[in-house]
Order: sequence, then structure tokens, then C-alpha cells
Amino acid sequence: MSSIFSKIIAGEIPCHKVWEDDKHFAFLDINPWTEGHTLVVPKKEHDYLFDMPEADYAALQLAARKVAALLKSKLNCKRVCTCVIGYEVPHVHIHLLPTNVMQDFAKPGTFGMKVKPDLAALAAKIRG
Repeated sequence: MSSIFSKIIAGEIPCHKVWEDDKHFAFLDINPWTEGHTLVVPKKEHDYLFDMPEADYAALQLAARKVAALLKSKLNCKRVCTCVIGYEVPHVHIHLLPTNVMQDFAKPGTFGMKVKPDLAALAAKIRG
């Protein structure tokens, strides 16, 4: 059975895509912890990060690094923090969280930002 992320990648479920290459896909989280909260996922389904083949794991980390640089340049934030939880969706994904100070983001489990940004406009800004 396809994960919700596989359905997003296939275009069956809409998203606010900000970046992709042949093996990875990055899109805005619909319940962001920070403005620009982005998920980077491999196009191939893997349930658990540390069960991924080493080459796929390394490629995902490099993809996340590229997307983090994109977020940092387009959103003018001080840092892009990362988080991998591993239970929310059975498809590996890395959370990228643009921040200027630690207090900028809601911690996992606090249900995101109180006021959500316009995701369509934000995705267009990031894509450039």
C-alpha cells in the first residue's frame, strides 16, 4: 500500500512542492512548526531511516542539505534545524525547520504554528 507521501509524489494528493530531483521530493508541511517547515522524502518508500541502504541514506541527507540551503537563502533565516521522528508516516522523511532563534518553532507534538502562513505563496517564494 502506498504511503500518503508516495501519493503526494505521484500527484494524487496536492502539495506545495518546493524542490525535487530524480530520487527525492521536498514540500511544505501542512501543519508547520515554523514558517517554511519542509519535508524532504525519498521517492522510494522506506519505513525506517536506519534500515535504508547506506547509499540511499547518504543521498537523502545530501538532498536535505540542498533544500536547507535553498530555504536559508530564500527565507533569510539564521539556521535550518532538522528533525526525524519516524512514526508519523511509514515513509522516511526529514523535517527542515527554518529558524532565527530556538524559540521560533513549536516543539514536536504541540500541533504547529498558531497562525499558519499562506503555503502556496510561501512555496512560490522558495522555488524562486
